[in-house]
Amino acid sequence: MNDLPPDLSPAAADTTTRRPLASRTSGWAAKLATWAIKNGYTPNQISRASVGFAAVGLVFYALSPFGPGVLQSLWLLLAAAAIQARLVCNLIDGMVAVEGGQGTKDGPFWNEAPDRLSDLLFLIGAGIATDNPGLGTLAAALAIATAYVRELGRAEGFPPDFSGPLAKPQRMAVLTAGTVLAAFYASEWTLEATLWIIVAGTVVTILRRSLTLIGSLNSR
Repeated sequence: MNDLPPDLSPAAADTTTRRPLASRTSGWAAKLATWAIKNGYTPNQISRASVGFAAVGLVFYALSPFGPGVLQSLWLLLAAAAIQARLVCNLIDGMVAVEGGQGTKDGPFWNEAPDRLSDLLFLIGAGIATDNPGLGTLAAALAIATAYVRELGRAEGFPPDFSGPLAKPQRMAVLTAGTVLAAFYASEWTLEATLWIIVAGTVVTILRRSLTLIGSLNSR
């Protein structure tokens, strides 16, 4: 992390327990994290803000079936922007906490719980937009299950398993791409297909992580 400004300390980072993200070493992320530190924003506040973006995203999804086509497209594009804003919060809260040395004792809770709620809000919102909230709920439940398997492994003393094919960053990338595509073409059908892709990819992710964990437990 040689490109981090002096406000952030690369030596403080623990790369063994954090999700590997190339964007963490980017200049824009370092500048944004430094700005957050200088303005007194705590990592827990940033984590909670991610839920706010997810709640707004759900509203945008819920509004997308209504109004003229141009307005429907606008709601979907705003929902996609909310997904990306959530991911930026997920990136910056960790940088402020670890590299910025602003972590707190209750930080692990705020690092994980808002993520699960955000997954729930975005995926159910997408389900509402397709008039199939059950599908969105299924996708959300599976997303939460991936985190459960990862944390179960960590509770057993193993390094966290961030493997895919649809871990959180990939899952949100698929949802963002599907939402943007839906803004311009057959929104309901496109979003429903996107959710089915997320369901299928998340099932594979759960199975892969589960098999890895079982193998690790048996090899002790």
